[in-house]
Amino acid sequence: MYKVRVTMLALMASLATGCANEPRSRDTANPNVSGETLALQVCSNCHGATGNSTSPQFPNLAAQQEAYIVAQLGAFKAHSRQDPPGPEYMWGLSRSLTEKQIQELASHFAAQKPERQLVEGRPERIEAGKAIFTGGIPDKGIPPCASCHGPEGKGNATFPRLAGQHVDYLVKQLAGFQRTNDRPSATLMKTVAHDLSHENIVNVADYLQAMPNHQER
Repeated sequence: MYKVRVTMLALMASLATGCANEPRSRDTANPNVSGETLALQVCSNCHGATGNSTSPQFPNLAAQQEAYIVAQLGAFKAHSRQDPPGPEYMWGLSRSLTEKQIQELASHFAAQKPERQLVEGRPERIEAGKAIFTGGIPDKGIPPCASCHGPEGKGNATFPRLAGQHVDYLVKQLAGFQRTNDRPSATLMKTVAHDLSHENIVNVADYLQAMPNHQER
């Protein structure tokens, strides 16, 4: 028992020494703190260390498009993205980020792997959402989501990855596009979301959260 206790104390001391040698991650105004350190010790509080959020309020960033993360962090920093998480969380956190830190954050999360997660939606909604994602709603002039976000929902450059996002987060974002001007750069999404019913929105969100590619390894 004594040997085990000594070993544990030594291990803890070693870890403490290692942490002491790292720049303090909370000092987000310090340009010498790496983006990876910020990702692991600041962003992880909401998005998870690997970008897999356990809270439906916060988006999964694992395997998110690098260019999209850069664009969104820039929008938060400039206060041009004004949906509630902006002023509540992201404006302050992004205020002093350098371009280098933003790029490092984006690279870190883009390189992470999505984790397996429980399906949040109902089977009938998932099937209805699939029809909208792959075929749109022709009689309303709504194009397929897949035309911009890819057939597997992985996104493309500034078009974000949607596969595996939490239902609640997706519903709030689509409703925001539809009803507010909180994200002024998203003019295309405002047009697409304009004629979606609440049922359409929930169905698409259920399908995207359940897409099989969120189980990538």
